[in-house]
Amino acid sequence: MNRKNLRVLVITLMMTIMMAVPSYAEEIDKIAQANSLKLGIITIIPPLLAIVLAFITRNVVISLFLGVMSGSLILQLSGGSGIVSGIVLAFLDFISRALKSLADPWNAGIVLQVLCIGGVINLVGKMGGAKAVAESLARRAKSAKGAQTISWFLGILVFFDDYANSLIVGPIMRPVFDKMNISREKLAFVIDATAAPIAGLAIISTWIGLEVGLIHDAFTSIHVDIDAFGVFLSTIPYRFYNILILAFILITAYMAREFGPMRKAEYIARRRQNITTDLDQGVEELDDMAPKEGVTLSVWNAIIPIGVLIVSSLIAFYYSGYSTIMGGEDANLIASINASPFSFSSVRQCFSSSDASVALFQSAIFSSIVSIIIAKIKKIYTMSEAIEVWVDGMKTLMITGVILILAWSLSSVIKEVGTAKFLIRYLSGSLPPFLLPSIIFILGAVISFSTGTAYGTMGILMPLAIPLAYSLSPEMSYVIVATSAVLTGAIFGDHCSPISDTTILSSMGAGCNHIDHVNTQMPYAIFISAITIVFGYIPAGLGVPFYIVLPVAIAASAIGLRFIGKRVDVDDKDLEAKLAKDGINF
Repeated sequence: MNRKNLRVLVITLMMTIMMAVPSYAEEIDKIAQANSLKLGIITIIPPLLAIVLAFITRNVVISLFLGVMSGSLILQLSGGSGIVSGIVLAFLDFISRALKSLADPWNAGIVLQVLCIGGVINLVGKMGGAKAVAESLARRAKSAKGAQTISWFLGILVFFDDYANSLIVGPIMRPVFDKMNISREKLAFVIDATAAPIAGLAIISTWIGLEVGLIHDAFTSIHVDIDAFGVFLSTIPYRFYNILILAFILITAYMAREFGPMRKAEYIARRRQNITTDLDQGVEELDDMAPKEGVTLSVWNAIIPIGVLIVSSLIAFYYSGYSTIMGGEDANLIASINASPFSFSSVRQCFSSSDASVALFQSAIFSSIVSIIIAKIKKIYTMSEAIEVWVDGMKTLMITGVILILAWSLSSVIKEVGTAKFLIRYLSGSLPPFLLPSIIFILGAVISFSTGTAYGTMGILMPLAIPLAYSLSPEMSYVIVATSAVLTGAIFGDHCSPISDTTILSSMGAGCNHIDHVNTQMPYAIFISAITIVFGYIPAGLGVPFYIVLPVAIAASAIGLRFIGKRVDVDDKDLEAKLAKDGINF
């Protein structure tokens, strides 16, 4: 069997498994609560082991696998199994969790749309579209500052979903960053910092349904009748981490200053043509973007497929939500949408009710079909050749599918072990009211970092944060600040976590080694989180309005970078001496 047939077989088997395994949900909250009380600090072993091993081994697959196995083993041993039988049962439990992850419709949609987008991007590259766009953008990006600004702008444009952001912006901007001698690590940071942060802020996105739903349920639990979407809108100016990390991208680009591991990566990249070592060693490429030999470069070979992907995604989101609402029982909502189906309110409601994974898969398939037809019409490939190129692009993201399945399996075992419940019980306590938003932000970050999921963290903390804040102060402005701390703390922790799916996808999209991305991004995320607490949530908790807090926080970010950062476009003999010891010479 040749390699191409083997790849087709593997993909077919994955799809068959997804269709064959029945999907069902288990109620494990009581089990998790009992385990958190019974096991105590042992509950943090699975995420801690996965995170530590990820840094030590630099192999995410092994780290995630051992993290899942450790959690499963803990559950078996706590249930009375012996060591040998516990290991066997833990392995069987891992298989079960992996299959359940694949069987979940949401997860299946995400894996399939990831694979399909990989196929689209490969076709775009082979048809010369990516290179044409890169050259066109590069002509406008006359400097490293311009390239980073354009990438930031593209990240803002793909506002509707963090996964789509990582998979679209990375491959398109990678050649531009390479041409401008900007490090892959910096590209991964820009992608990651414009993925979840902007999707979490957007008033029409795949996140808003979860966020508004959690806010509504939390207020209902304390018998407060309020417009949940209105509260969501009110939290936007207080999403300090999201706003500051977006501003920080531009600040670093325009000041040409970096610090920590990012400065080393950028310093090397700016002098890449003189380096005697292979900088691409160990980097996992998303796909080979080199055009087919002899193809005529055209930006339309990229604009049409990617444009179709974005536009059809928006249409699919609307249709999915519209179908859900029309099949529901809310007569007033149905009447409102029928009366004005394309009003802002109707569009928002439909997006909130959409099944994002299905919508993205639908749009990815449609974009794939359009890309294959373009390749045929322009006589770049025959139909069968275009499909082979599309499948070739899918296989480069098979490893991403594996990592995502392992990450979901780890999240599953962490939930059952009771890690999050233990952390909440251990870290939370009575505090002065003005400190509560900061504590919620930190607690959300710890849980999200440990579990690798912002969604799960929001679901855990929101039902606790709003009632607690309301009990301390019924002033709605105060409760809104605490609510925003949940939403931003979850994103900060997810942004740092090496086991987060968006962190993983950002690495893949940028063609950057995953651990290098985590190592270079984390100091920046921690720096902005410190600014968020000191200049954001503490003064906001004291009642300082956002229109004073935000400008001061942004200014603090710039001033802090000015003092701790160093320019990367100026020679540094001390740094060069350190690099020479590692075999990097200029």
